[in-house]
Amino acid sequence: MVNLQIPVSVLNLVPIREGQQTKEAIDAMVDLAQSTEKLGYKRYWIAEHHNTPTLGSSATSILIKHTLEHTEHIRVGSGGIMLPNHSPLVIAEQFGTMATIYPNRLDLGLGRAPGTDMMTASALRRTQNDSVYTFPEDVNSLLTYFGPEEKQSYVKAYPGVGTNIPLYILGSSTDSAYLAAKLGLPYVFASHFAPKYMEEAISIYRNRFQPSEYLDTPYMIVCLNVIAAESDEEAKFESTTMQQFFLNVVRGSQMKLKPPVESMEHIWRPHEKEMASSMSSVTLLGSKNSIRDQLTSFQEKYNVDEFMAVSYIFDPDKQKRSYEILKEVVDGR
Repeated sequence: MVNLQIPVSVLNLVPIREGQQTKEAIDAMVDLAQSTEKLGYKRYWIAEHHNTPTLGSSATSILIKHTLEHTEHIRVGSGGIMLPNHSPLVIAEQFGTMATIYPNRLDLGLGRAPGTDMMTASALRRTQNDSVYTFPEDVNSLLTYFGPEEKQSYVKAYPGVGTNIPLYILGSSTDSAYLAAKLGLPYVFASHFAPKYMEEAISIYRNRFQPSEYLDTPYMIVCLNVIAAESDEEAKFESTTMQQFFLNVVRGSQMKLKPPVESMEHIWRPHEKEMASSMSSVTLLGSKNSIRDQLTSFQEKYNVDEFMAVSYIFDPDKQKRSYEILKEVVDGR
């Protein structure tokens, strides 16, 4: 019998809905955090994207602080901090400060991609060198900064020393699976937009995992899309918001999150449909029974330790209901 009773968490890119301003999107981010906290979700992670007028998630640390301030116990973190854009010391100081104000509530998910186009990445970078290649060293620097004082070098993060903020390695290909396994850290795979290498990355991480002071055994989180509703038909209708979101990505256009439509056929071309559908192929879609069946099939195959759900649903109340249905499924209700 497959055990579905595993932790579930939330990833939010802070999309700006059609008709909204950025402030309303940030308010909606907080509202969803409060709702999912009440439902019993384990973590609430916020992404990092730059030069994207349709998303409000550029200053991730500030949004995390804002969410911590307006919630009580849910863990809040980054999905993720794109480390090539930042000095590890500055991140250690920012997260160390938040951990001091909100102890035992902070997660730091780390990615090696810039979270933007290359021209914007160049404007963000702290050096002219390609800091993507220093990602392993930067992760180790953060582990040191958050560790005990006796393991520090001359440069220390104050606050930060001794906070032991848990680090998570994020990946959308197999590269980070090797690093997470080598460092003995939890691994989070971005199946919600890059499912192609999911199976291979999970296998690499588990097979190569080396126990560490942070983790005895592999801890695998998979991020996926969830569109849950009262019926399969309603979920299919609501999913056209997500389909338009991924079409936006395929086209490189800058449309805000759109309301659902009766049919996508007049909106996308066949090749666009194929590309957008491949990006969103790891999606739980449908009624509670359908979600349960899909989740059971997924767990029979991959047996992951935690799910992290993204729900691109236009109506905030229906988005909250989608998270409620998912939680009911994993709780066996």
